[in-house]
Amino acid sequence: MEQKLLEQIVGQVLAAMSNAEQGEQAEKGIPVGVSNRHIHLSAEHVDTLFGSGYTLTKDKDLKQVGEFAAKETVTLVGPKGVMRGVRVLGPVRTFTQLEIARTDGFSLGVVPPLRDSGKIQGSPGIVIVGPKGAVTLTEGVICAARHIHMQEADARQLNVADGDRVTVTVNGPRGGTFANVLVRVNPDFRLEFHIDTDEANAAELKNGDRVTLAAVGEK
Repeated sequence: MEQKLLEQIVGQVLAAMSNAEQGEQAEKGIPVGVSNRHIHLSAEHVDTLFGSGYTLTKDKDLKQVGEFAAKETVTLVGPKGVMRGVRVLGPVRTFTQLEIARTDGFSLGVVPPLRDSGKIQGSPGIVIVGPKGAVTLTEGVICAARHIHMQEADARQLNVADGDRVTVTVNGPRGGTFANVLVRVNPDFRLEFHIDTDEANAAELKNGDRVTLAAVGEK
């Protein structure tokens, strides 16, 4: 009984320490995560592209809990061009989603709509080629809208809630603002502002740079 109580107390203390640390990070600014072109695959499409029963091979963990960059890559074939070496991110998902920047779309000959992750209905398709086969997507190609991942402690510190749309300020020689940034709050998230390579290049931002929250808009 005493051992169980001790374990509960230790767990509560560790959780409190984690929340406090997250709040302190929010005060220092929000770290930037630049999202290069990548693809999330369904289990069915992993089998088609890499072989029946294939398991993605972890190359490195990403900042968000449970997510990783796989060693596997695919080739994209669009109406106007081919793009090789596009990284697969794990784990597998219920549906396949390709996230590219607008400039990638110019090279491939597709126009990816600006969408929040998961909202692929009506988006264009593309052909994906792997070492064992190919998949023709009828939809699933998007330009991922900028967003911030955070835990509840960060949200309290920044006075925002899940689903809020906020404005982010960028300092430096090419400073400016990014509006309509979606706030995503989850216990497993880690504080990070996600933008694509086009946006990062325009503002001269790189992984690990810090931005600040300027204003909260409507949900």
